[in-house]
This record gives sequence, structure tokens and C-alpha cells, in this order.
Amino acid sequence: MDSLTNTGWQEADLLAARLSSDGVKAFYVSPLGRARDTASVTLDRMDREAEILPWLREFNAPIVRDGVETIAWDWLPAEWTAIPEFYDRNLWHTVPVMRQGNVFEEYSKVTSGLDDVLRAHGYEREGEIYRAVHANNDTLVFFCHFGVECVMLSHLLGISPMILWHGFCAAPASITTLITEERREGAGAFRAVSLGDTSHLYAAGLKPSLSARFCEMYRNADERHD
Repeated sequence: MDSLTNTGWQEADLLAARLSSDGVKAFYVSPLGRARDTASVTLDRMDREAEILPWLREFNAPIVRDGVETIAWDWLPAEWTAIPEFYDRNLWHTVPVMRQGNVFEEYSKVTSGLDDVLRAHGYEREGEIYRAVHANNDTLVFFCHFGVECVMLSHLLGISPMILWHGFCAAPASITTLITEERREGAGAFRAVSLGDTSHLYAAGLKPSLSARFCEMYRNADERHD
């Protein structure tokens, strides 16, 4: 289902209340329905528009494991942690199953698209940092999905996406915030100050959805196992 539930619309409204207090330079949104619905509440409240970016859709690079097609970023802990290359930001995509699935090609489409956006806003990638061609305090908002979010964070922070996909969690309507730091003139770097922040939901007495998580204990039959 590519649309919001009643709870999802409530979460989107609380998200909009938080974002509308910020001075946002530009909004970008995934072409998928859930992200566009979530964004619409904020955009309507602020009387703004967002640019739809095809590469912001949920990360879509299927792989085949044990004869079954599956997404590249959902592995059991005992499986992915047994492969040392997955911990290395330069080697994770060289694992045979990833190469066969053209995962890095899709990863590169996302990172290239992200760099295009950042370049348009004054930050041009040079190696592992960004040259501040036009340094600024602008705020950009991306309405997207967890899998592609981790790809962007991987690129900006220099971390293997496997660690982000499996070691972090971002609930629906949560906020991840990155800032730029320019400790030497012209040399910008990104730093995360929060990932998956749901304080705006808690402040309204609404608990975050568990849909992004798996069971806390295996015997918890009412929580998602796979």
C-alpha cells in the first residue's frame, strides 16, 4: 500500500508543525505515494512546493540469495556480520551477491543525484569533503524513505551503508538532521546531529510506529519477525 494510514496522516501533521517553524530554502520529495502524502501536509501548511526527484524513491536494487529475489538491505544479523567486506565503505559492494545485483550502480545514481542537489546549493564534492563554493546556512528538506536515506548518509559521512541499514532505525515521520561545518575556509564537511528523531511525536503523546523495527524478543508474537 503506497499511501498513508489514518495514523500516518496524524504523524504527518505533527511533522508539519515542527518543520513549518524552520526557514526552509527548498523541499525535495520521492515520487512514491507515502512520501508525497507526508510532504503534502507540510507543503500545504507553508504554501510551498517540492521538487520530485526520481532517485529519492526507496532504494531499489534487488539481489538473489538462496534462489530468492530480495532487497539488498535486509539481512539477518548472523549473515551479514559474517562478511568482513560489509563493514568497509569501499568494499561492501564487491561481495559477489551485490555485484550480481548491480547494487553499486543504483547506489551511485543516488549519490550522484544528491551531489547535484548540493552543488546547486553551493557545495561541490571534492574527494571526501565538499568545497564551499557558496557557503550558506540554507536548510534543505528531503521527504524520502529509510533505505535511500541510509545511502545518502553513507555517502555524506563515509560509512558503509550495510552498517546504517542494519544498525540504525528511522520510524515513519521521523527526522534526520545533518549540518555542514566549515572549520577551514572553503572546506565543508557533513555531521549528523540526529537520526530518526521522533520527539515531535512524543511531545504530542503519540508513540512512534514499530513498523520500522523487528521484534525486541523472538517470543513477542505481536511484533514483526521478518
